[in-house]
Amino acid sequence: MSKAGHHLAELNVGRLLAPVDDPRVADFMNNLDRINGLGKRMPGFVWMAEGSGEPGTGNTETKIDGDPQYVSNLTVWEDAPSLETFVWGTVHKQFYERRTEWFEVMDKMHFVMWWVPIGHQPTIEEAMGRLDMLQATGDSEDAFGWSYLKDAEQWKTRRCAASAA
Repeated sequence: MSKAGHHLAELNVGRLLAPVDDPRVADFMNNLDRINGLGKRMPGFVWMAEGSGEPGTGNTETKIDGDPQYVSNLTVWEDAPSLETFVWGTVHKQFYERRTEWFEVMDKMHFVMWWVPIGHQPTIEEAMGRLDMLQATGDSEDAFGWSYLKDAEQWKTRRCAASAA
């Protein structure tokens, strides 16, 4: 269920198996612009944190804990169904299914959502704080996963087995 006067923010983080210029992650890096561009054209898309704008880099310049292989995706959507449609109803799902080819298996939660006032563009610091909150206390009004959202349905049947970012 959407929250009046708010949009849905999401952060997804992962650690690449190799540096961004390594052939082992080339398929992922070579498709960043394509997948991000698709997301930006989706109904319900609001905003995306972006790096330098250099082709093929996405937001990989945003280092988490100073680690160049630890990358993030931070976006804002009108509502959960819009985000779900992008994640599991487009070619994005094919790349999601291949994530173990490019990302390390995470030992803790690496995805969080929360409501932001319409017009707010969250920072990576804010988003990481929400992820920390979710890891520490589980789902709450301030930080949650898919199961917390009553109007989110596709994740139940279309998601892949949990393993990597």
